[in-house]
Amino acid sequence: MTRIIRAHNMRAMKHDPVLSGKRKPVNLSLDTGVVALARDQGLNLSQVAETALKVAITSERERRWRQENAASIERHNRWIDENGIPLGDLPVL
Repeated sequence: MTRIIRAHNMRAMKHDPVLSGKRKPVNLSLDTGVVALARDQGLNLSQVAETALKVAITSERERRWRQENAASIERHNRWIDENGIPLGDLPVL
């Protein structure tokens, strides 16, 4: 399964549709202790929240992709296990 997953992840890294370059003000409710500690550490709450959301979005997209393509991935990997990697016996240049 990792053979196909890695190829999918490499393609996904080339273009990030999550980033629009635009900013939208939003209101968040956060635990006051967390906010105080973050400010004490000099953390930018907007950057931290945006980064965490990007990670969550990417993770969820990958989970859904794996789920939607599980049968095809399994068939492909079973074929590779049974037949080997196509052209795998050729020397690497």
